[in-house]
Amino acid sequence: MPGPIPVPPTVVLVHGAFTDASSWTGVIRLLHAAGLAVRAPANPLRGLAHDAAYVGSVVRQLGTPVVLVGHGYGGAVITAADADNVVALAYVAAFGLDAGESLLDVTDRFPPMPGADTAFTAALPGRSSAGTDGELYLRGESFSELYAADLSPRAGRVLSVRQRPLAQRALTAGSGPPAWASRPSWYAVAAADRMLNPTAQRFMAQRMAATARLLDGSHAVVLSRPEAVAAMIGEAAGAVI
Repeated sequence: MPGPIPVPPTVVLVHGAFTDASSWTGVIRLLHAAGLAVRAPANPLRGLAHDAAYVGSVVRQLGTPVVLVGHGYGGAVITAADADNVVALAYVAAFGLDAGESLLDVTDRFPPMPGADTAFTAALPGRSSAGTDGELYLRGESFSELYAADLSPRAGRVLSVRQRPLAQRALTAGSGPPAWASRPSWYAVAAADRMLNPTAQRFMAQRMAATARLLDGSHAVVLSRPEAVAAMIGEAAGAVI
């Protein structure tokens, strides 16, 4: 007698800093075309514990197996999100932190990317229940070069204007037990990334024993190489059905 039909996973896409969920638009279209259910919640960008708790709550409410995908800072969020229905993780030029590790712990371990030390500006936020003590933006004149060098200058300017800030406290917050330690993982390394050192990306992919894919793209690889990103996510989804 045949067993129960496996429930297809839902793909949950978590964007990183300095962008929003619209960055996944091309990837979402391709995943939908492949027959996958997709959610792309807004990452609050208010701090690691706060953001991971929010994403975890979204995932737990779905009632299906989930392939959880993170881009950039979103990788740190999916690593710390606590949800038993996550069956696989996929990282796209993303932080896959270990227990007690912060974003700065990773970036400081590798040579800084050219220009990154002058790319940020901070501003004090308004009143916030998350209690942030400052917000980070990418300077407009640096955005295209550092974040989206493989997109057109016009596209880079639009992304710069639309960017969402990251709470400064997110840089130094230590992560909890990593979700990748108990789940199969995939990792897309952006070979031309000028935000997160590709060597750091390879290190994190190797540490989590991820199935790695090398993509010729900037940090905005979800926009510049949506086909390759969607293919990796589809591979992860197919592996857990």
